[in-house]
Order: sequence, then C-alpha cells, then structure tokens
Amino acid sequence: MKVDRLIGILSVLLQKDTVTAPYLAERFEVSRRTVNRDIEALCKAGIPIVTRQGTGGGISIMENYKIDKTLLTTTEMQDILAGLGSLDSVNETKRYARLKEKLFVGASDFTEEDDTERKPSVLIDLSSWYKDALAFKIERIRNGIDHCRELEFLYFAPGSESMRRIRPYYLVFRWTSWYVWGWCCLREDFRLFKLNRMEKLKLCEESFEKQKAVLPDLDDDRIFPGEIQVKAIFDADCKWKLVEEYGLGCFEEQEDGRLLFHADYTNKENLISWLLAFGHKVRLLEPKEIREEMLEIVEKMQGNYQ
Repeated sequence: MKVDRLIGILSVLLQKDTVTAPYLAERFEVSRRTVNRDIEALCKAGIPIVTRQGTGGGISIMENYKIDKTLLTTTEMQDILAGLGSLDSVNETKRYARLKEKLFVGASDFTEEDDTERKPSVLIDLSSWYKDALAFKIERIRNGIDHCRELEFLYFAPGSESMRRIRPYYLVFRWTSWYVWGWCCLREDFRLFKLNRMEKLKLCEESFEKQKAVLPDLDDDRIFPGEIQVKAIFDADCKWKLVEEYGLGCFEEQEDGRLLFHADYTNKENLISWLLAFGHKVRLLEPKEIREEMLEIVEKMQGNYQ
C-alpha cells in the first residue's frame, strides 16, 4: 500500500543522513518515478525534505525535524525487533518488515552508527525444512482467522488420513512446530492440528461467527501423557544427545561409563523410531513387550539385507 511505503520512506529518511532515489527504489521495489512521486507527497504533507544533485547529493530530511526517542529502552526495542524478525522467518509477505519500519521511526539510537542494519542480540528463526510450504499455510490460516472463514485440508494422523474442515481460532508455535487450534466440524470439538501434516489447504467460502473459544491447554503432560515408562542402556558417547533432548536428569552414569536412561514416553511408534536411530548404541530394558517388538523389527531389517 502507498501509505505503508510513505511511512517506510519517512522512517529511512529519519534514520539516515542522506539516501539516493535508486536506493529507495530498490528497497521498496518500485520505480524511481514512483519514489519521486512519494517524496513529493511527503513534501505536500509538510515533511521538510531536501534533495541535492551531483556528487554527494541525495535525499535527506532537515536536521531539526526529528522525533523524540521512545520511552522504551534499547534492550526492550531490540527484543521487539527480535520477535518481529522471528515472524519474518515464516512469513511470505513483508508485513513485519513494514511494521518494524513503523516502530523504529526516528529510533537511530538503537542501531550501530557504522552499520546499515539493526542487529539485535537475540536471533530467532521459526522456519523449518518446510519453510516455503509453512509460510503459505500460516498466511492462509491467518486469513481464515482474521476474516472468520472456514478452512479445509487433508490431514495425516497416525494410522489414518482424512479431509477436515475447521473454524480456525489460533495459530500456535509450541514443541518446535506450528499448529492451528480450531473447531473441527468432523469431531464437533476443538482440536489441535500440526501444520506439517496438513496438505491441500483451502480457504473456504463459508464464513462463521466467532464464539467465545476455549484456549488450548498446551500443558505437556496433557498433550503428551507419559504412559510408557522406558528404561534403556546407552553407550557413553550418546550422552550429548540425551542431554540435548531430555536434560542431565534423564540418566545415571554406570561404573562402566554407560548410561541408564529412564523417561516417560507417550507414543510407542515414536519411541521405537527414536531408539532405532541409535543403532547398536542402545539396549532397551523396559517395557518388555516393546523390547520384543523391537527384536522382531530388527530381525525383519536383517532380512532386508541378506
């Protein structure tokens, strides 16, 4: 939108001593003629802009036209920037980039003088291997939430796949993944759907009237109830992986250096896959029935290589 671009140009002029028309044209992805029209519009709005021709020239704003520093501290402003940057990592539009420009108008004190880009001390990337598909899904789901439109998609759940139609209420980032929380028309209840398991996502024509929605209970014990008590022996060189995933308290170091691991697990298939990823470096002790099932899997795997 033109208004967003004008605010963005004003922000740049307030933060830099002088810029050129080609720089603004490239930054905002418009022609130099459009930039000239935008500068003229800002002048008509009463913004004191000066243009100088020749070497060292460019577009600048009068030095005495500055906005007072915000009441937020440098650290607080950098935290806001980090949060907006994290949303940029999964966003296919420039919505958050424009929002950052608006928030930091005149806030040049929050940047390093010798650096053209703001550098927060915290960097957050919410994207994944599915970044391109994820950005599309997030944008479409947000559209559904903002405009109260139903969503339809093919959902892959453990053991089955089905077409689902939901009334979306919240986008959720938890457990390193993105989810949508909404009313499932099939189950007639609120459900949490993982975006990476959704395909053929479509924004429906049908709209709905938002009701007071229950917030998702994202407590780990409720979503992932520990129904399987696991005991296993790991080789010593697996310590870093166990610490990374479960912390130091998940094992006791034995006299021979091996690690006696214990944890509660919620899904048998995920547990077996996780253990198999360690190859010969782990031996499952309990539960006995899963130990026997793993033995059958290993025997079948052996048959594939004979």
